[in-house]
Amino acid sequence: MDGACLRYTELPGTSRLFADYLYDFPKVAQFYRHAPRKQSSFHDSLASIQYPDARRAQIVAALRPNNANSKSLDRLAQPGTVAVVTGQQVGLFTGPAYTIFKAVTAASVARQLTSDGIPAVPVFWLATEDHDFPEIAAAHVFDAEGSIHTFHVATSGEADRPVGGIVPDNGFPLDQLEQALSGFPFAADVMSLVREAHASSDQSMGGTFLATLRRLLAPLDLIFLDPLTPAIRDIGADFLADAVRQAPALYPKLIARGKELTDAGYHAQVHVEADTSLFFVLEDGHRIPLKRAKEGGYKSKNTKYSDEELASRAASISPNALLRPVLQDFLLPTIAYVGGPAELAYFAQSEVLYEALLQRMPVMLPRNGFTLLDARSQKLLQRYQIALPAAFTRSEALRANIAAKLVPNDVRALLDETKANAIQLLDRLDAGLADFDPSLSRVTAKSKAKMLHQLTRTVHKAERETLRRDERASGEASHLSNHLYPHDHLQERYFSILPFLAQYGLDLVDTVVTHSCIDCVDHHVLHLS
Repeated sequence: MDGACLRYTELPGTSRLFADYLYDFPKVAQFYRHAPRKQSSFHDSLASIQYPDARRAQIVAALRPNNANSKSLDRLAQPGTVAVVTGQQVGLFTGPAYTIFKAVTAASVARQLTSDGIPAVPVFWLATEDHDFPEIAAAHVFDAEGSIHTFHVATSGEADRPVGGIVPDNGFPLDQLEQALSGFPFAADVMSLVREAHASSDQSMGGTFLATLRRLLAPLDLIFLDPLTPAIRDIGADFLADAVRQAPALYPKLIARGKELTDAGYHAQVHVEADTSLFFVLEDGHRIPLKRAKEGGYKSKNTKYSDEELASRAASISPNALLRPVLQDFLLPTIAYVGGPAELAYFAQSEVLYEALLQRMPVMLPRNGFTLLDARSQKLLQRYQIALPAAFTRSEALRANIAAKLVPNDVRALLDETKANAIQLLDRLDAGLADFDPSLSRVTAKSKAKMLHQLTRTVHKAERETLRRDERASGEASHLSNHLYPHDHLQERYFSILPFLAQYGLDLVDTVVTHSCIDCVDHHVLHLS
């Protein structure tokens, strides 16, 4: 088994902000506290952490019920131990595969820091407070034939409930998952783990997600943090009350930061407007959005709060996407956070909140990204002479690429000869008419363009007909598209990790751990067999 790396600039959808963060940090340094790949960044972050012993004791006690036998939690209890944090929404069947890659990266960073003399433990933040249920209610897998299957869970409850506590109305589609994976050699191992996780949990989205990750990632000894835990909410209440009181001065800074980003040619993940609020309130099982009121304070659909009234109920406040990481790093002695491209863009805005509320900010590290390349895909890329980045394209474009390689040589030669002769003759005609009447030359130019367009269409038709006649090649094009760029997404952003585990075995996680690298920020390609 071997691997390679691709620069993120070779991948579709990479934002300019993320690319500059990885490869040209000085351009974005004003938006972040630490450069991502400098050893000095970790020491600077460490020096800025002011974490009281009392808060450490409180958070360890609050985490103990969900992490009863964790040696990492025992180490976190020791003064001086810091946290490398990552997290993800609590999705169906672990959510996208990059959920696993985030956890692996955080564990690798913590292990490396510890070996460098900075005691560190990995922490996984379970995003149970989020209330966008449709975003986490589907999972995608592929079967042994390469076909894609999508599973859904549903709820008839209100849309504004935190997703962590939602129990799907009709349970989880375990039988359908088992049927889809049945053709793989390690399907039984995967289904045993998944069924055990779902049977041992409380059947909520958060409970099953946690139970599955705990089993899959047991060797990493991650500490799992659920922000809906009452004891954790109590610890964060003072911070959130302070955030409410300081918020009137923070909103202008956030608006200014958004303008700084756009003026620099980047984008703001959150568009902050006059009524944008940093806060939600949790009430009777609902996560209720708040807007800033013109007269001051905040309002929901049915209730108004002064700043002090909202601060007084801080234990029921839920932070928005910009404030959440700052709360996280109040609760934990965070030296580094591991995130994806969108998350790192959020932090460019959150930096102003870190400065005001914590006076520190952790190192922001990109998670390791992986494309898991099966043996068949490797052979097909070689057969059709397609570089991997060229496979990250819409299925129609990939099929056209393959079709172009299949046109018989004599047909290709005839088409190329016809096009070349047409260009030569039209150029001679154009030159002759230019001396006679320039207006006729312009007409000839338009005719030339139309004729060449028709010839190009003929070439494409020949390519499509060749692919249609070659059923094997058509199936191979579908395999590459489905496996490498399913529905116009990178593999890691679309598929659950489960079909890969069913195909290669549960020790695939160990393989990913082995290839995890905190010094290389490029996208990893693992050649599996």
